[in-house]
Amino acid sequence: MKVISLELGPFSARCVILGCEATGEAIVVDPGFKPDVVIGTVRSERLHPTAIVLTHAHFDHACGVGALKGAFPSASVMLHADDLPLYNDLPGQGQIFGFQAPEMVPWDGLVRDGQSVPVGEEALLVRHCPGHSPGHIVLIRDRSQGPLALVGDVLFAGSVGRTDLFGGSFVQLERSIREVLYRLPDATRVIPGHGPETTIGAEKAGNPFVSATAP
Repeated sequence: MKVISLELGPFSARCVILGCEATGEAIVVDPGFKPDVVIGTVRSERLHPTAIVLTHAHFDHACGVGALKGAFPSASVMLHADDLPLYNDLPGQGQIFGFQAPEMVPWDGLVRDGQSVPVGEEALLVRHCPGHSPGHIVLIRDRSQGPLALVGDVLFAGSVGRTDLFGGSFVQLERSIREVLYRLPDATRVIPGHGPETTIGAEKAGNPFVSATAP
């Protein structure tokens, strides 16, 4: 699987493009700021997006959805139902930070815990991991060769997502990390929504906010 990571905009939010090398089909995860860069990258890589998937609907991860949908109209906009209030209020979120209201498009499908999202001949597992936002999901490629987790703003290298925004809960975040992410293989490559990549093993061993075992 081709993995293209782009850190964009004033918050350096990460958009990830995942492409199947056999078919050229792809999904775009969390298109936020500078959607023109994302669109240009997809086209230069000769990929064909089938879905635009949000790990969560905060402005910095979702404000580019309308532009992506305009460029690739056959790609389905997908997110978890519990983040629909955030998605529908993207203009209001932008106003709080002084950003122009984004182009809004309807969502096409709702993802749920345990669902598979196809990427050509491969697939990613959806796990619901609330805490940073009510409908936050992570996308997992659980393979013996190259296990991968796109974790959005749940877990960072040496840190965790903030829980003081709408619908946030540290209790839920801690549970999501311990019961979902920390049960993945230690070698799992973790691509967060901000900052450097890490591994599950590294965070289990040294994350100061959520230990590998409950106190």
